[in-house]
Amino acid sequence: MSMSVGSDSGEEDAVMSEINTTPLVDIMLVLLIIFLITSPVVLKLQKIALPSETNQALKPKPTTVNIVVNKEGDMYWNQTRLNDTNELFEFLKKESVKMPQPEVHVRGDQQTRYEFIGKVMFTAQRAGIQKVGFITEPPDKTGGTR
Repeated sequence: MSMSVGSDSGEEDAVMSEINTTPLVDIMLVLLIIFLITSPVVLKLQKIALPSETNQALKPKPTTVNIVVNKEGDMYWNQTRLNDTNELFEFLKKESVKMPQPEVHVRGDQQTRYEFIGKVMFTAQRAGIQKVGFITEPPDKTGGTR
């Protein structure tokens, strides 16, 4: 009955290369039991009749104001020729008090001088217009030049 306490026992010093899955299985079983117990409680909701609602727009869509300036500097308000910037100011002053305020779109000819477009912009600013945009032609999709 002697025990060897030396380097003769090679089996005890070998590295164990297997993963112990017992704790993992225990945790999974506990989680499964918790989910099985709590899921009927969560899914058992009180039956109620919810009110139905339809979406309606609260604000009417404002109409856009189109101002066209040709290469001679003539201004047009929705196809109506304006005599000068004072007449444009009166039209824009009426539009600026509307709620919601309409957008002003300026269409300027390619040959129009900056001075004429600047007068329209300054008049819109004086009238209290908040949104002014420029309408341009989109580029040619074929990649060629004109």
